[in-house]
Amino acid sequence: MTRSVIELKVSDEDRRVAWLATAAVGLSLVDAAIPSPLPGVKPGLANIVTLVVLARYGWASAVWVSGLRVLAGSLLLGYFLAPGFFLSLTGTILSLLALGLARHLPQRWFGPVSLSILAAFAHIGGQLLLARLWLIPHDGVFLLTPVFAGAALVFGTINGLIAAKLLAEPAPSEMP
Repeated sequence: MTRSVIELKVSDEDRRVAWLATAAVGLSLVDAAIPSPLPGVKPGLANIVTLVVLARYGWASAVWVSGLRVLAGSLLLGYFLAPGFFLSLTGTILSLLALGLARHLPQRWFGPVSLSILAAFAHIGGQLLLARLWLIPHDGVFLLTPVFAGAALVFGTINGLIAAKLLAEPAPSEMP
């Protein structure tokens, strides 16, 4: 019997996505360790990585990094295929769709901070919608919208400012 070995080619882009996804997963773990007064209200620190990836490497890389973050983060935190996984995945998908559409808007008015806020609103909107459709079949869930929207505005602004600061620095591969 002959054994065949499948050799996968790993590109520099694959390595970059893996490193950036690792950073995003690490920040997700930090997020999970921060106490929250209300379930679902988290800083979303991993979104900083997504914004930097989007600006430097494009939307496709941002999708890979975010998808790997949701998958690996849920496995490490023990909620893979639990409701929290689907809430995170839904928020991430809607956030990425919003960023994908927004990248075509004038950069003059839509920089890292406004994109971060937009993504945060899309994320929480997706989570509230899924919670309403699946977990809490009552419109009362939407009474939480002002609280979550306020958190999205605050954390979206902070994360956007951090991303803007990081983007002002040269990328590691661009350094002399």
